[in-house]
Amino acid sequence: MISLREMLTARRSALIIVDVQNEFCHPEGSFAKKGLDVSAVTGIIPKLQYLIDAAHAAKRPVIFIRNVEDKSTDAEAWVMRPDGDENTPNENVTRRGTWGAEIYRLKPDERDIVIEKHRFSAFHNTRLDTVLRSLGIQTVVITGLSTNVCVMNTAFSAVMYGYHVVLAQDACAAWSKPAHDFALNNIKLFAGKVAEAKDIASCWEV
Repeated sequence: MISLREMLTARRSALIIVDVQNEFCHPEGSFAKKGLDVSAVTGIIPKLQYLIDAAHAAKRPVIFIRNVEDKSTDAEAWVMRPDGDENTPNENVTRRGTWGAEIYRLKPDERDIVIEKHRFSAFHNTRLDTVLRSLGIQTVVITGLSTNVCVMNTAFSAVMYGYHVVLAQDACAAWSKPAHDFALNNIKLFAGKVAEAKDIASCWEV
């Protein structure tokens, strides 16, 4: 099996940050207002900034993924899907142009790439694969929210598109620990490596 260091040093890698947005993270966002515990998702911000700084220092691309929805993406089955409760539809979340769709606390700079997605996977009908291939990327380091939904869907899509996958376990989060832990184990068994941010950064330092 290929090692973590080989994935991150012998093969060109990029940092991907999924859905770190006000709607999902902020105490005034819709998820917190529905009673979901956002403490874990807000708690990963220092680790994310640490990885962003490490990627910049190592001249690795940093790609922010934003979930953005509007009337053009509003398939009925999509907007009426359950939203953490089988009887609660996922309507009016991260709408284009709203505060809820903005990135939470992190600030992409001129070196970074921002890509919109409209479904769980960051690869589904987006330009992400084109961008990664244009940059010669072979390994993706995936972080963000939520570990058991959009992060896991993105990780499985990545390996199906032919990328090595590294999940930063302390730089991603879910709204419950069991859901987070399940996703970590599932990715470790079937998609790629699971590692801590400090170990990822140490590979980039070489």
